[in-house]
Amino acid sequence: MRQIYVKRRSFVGGLMLAAVAGPSAHAAPISVVGKAEKIRGNVRRRQGEDEARLAVGGDVLDNDYVSTSTNSFADLALNETRILLGPQTELLIDSFIAGQGGTLELGLGRMVFDRPEGLSKVDVAVRTAFGMIGVRGTKFFCGPSRAAFAVFVERGAVSVQGGGVTRTVAAGQGVDFDRPGAAPSEPTNWGQARIREAYASVGLL
Repeated sequence: MRQIYVKRRSFVGGLMLAAVAGPSAHAAPISVVGKAEKIRGNVRRRQGEDEARLAVGGDVLDNDYVSTSTNSFADLALNETRILLGPQTELLIDSFIAGQGGTLELGLGRMVFDRPEGLSKVDVAVRTAFGMIGVRGTKFFCGPSRAAFAVFVERGAVSVQGGGVTRTVAAGQGVDFDRPGAAPSEPTNWGQARIREAYASVGLL
C-alpha cells in the first residue's frame, strides 16, 4: 500500500518555523512536557539545531520534533496522555500544556493518542497532510491503514476536517482519506482485524 509522505520542507516551514529556529539570547525557557516511557530501536528528538537520540526516561520538550526509524517505536507520556509512534513516523509537538492540551503535527507515519477515561478533558488538535483532528479526551489511531490515511476512534469522539468537510467520528468508527486534500469518508464501523492491524503498527497488541 502506498504511504503518503509530507515533504520535510513543508512540514517544518510556515507555522512550524518556531520549532526549527535556533535559540536566541532572549528566548523563553523551553518547557518539559513529558518523558519517554518506552523506546524500541532508533528514536531521535530535535530542538532547534540540537538533535540527540531519545532514551527511556528522557525528557520530551515543547516544540520537540520526534522521529522514529525503521522497526522503531516510541511511547511518550505527555502528563497523563500517552502518544505512541510507529516506525518511520515524524511528530512535532508544536505546543503542549499539561492539563490543558495543545497542538501536535503528524508529518508522516502513524500514532495513537490515548488519554484515560475519568480525567479532565483537554483540547488537542492534531494536524496532518490530510486534515485536522480535533480531540477532547479520547483514544484514537491515525495513519495509513488500508488507505492512504485513516482515523479510528476506540473511545470518545473526534472531529475530522479535510477537503472542506467535517466528520464526527464516534467510538468504534473510522474514516478514510484516499489522498491529501480529499474529504474524509463517511464514518464506518471497523472490524477487529483492521483494529488489530492498526494498533500493531504502533507496537500495541
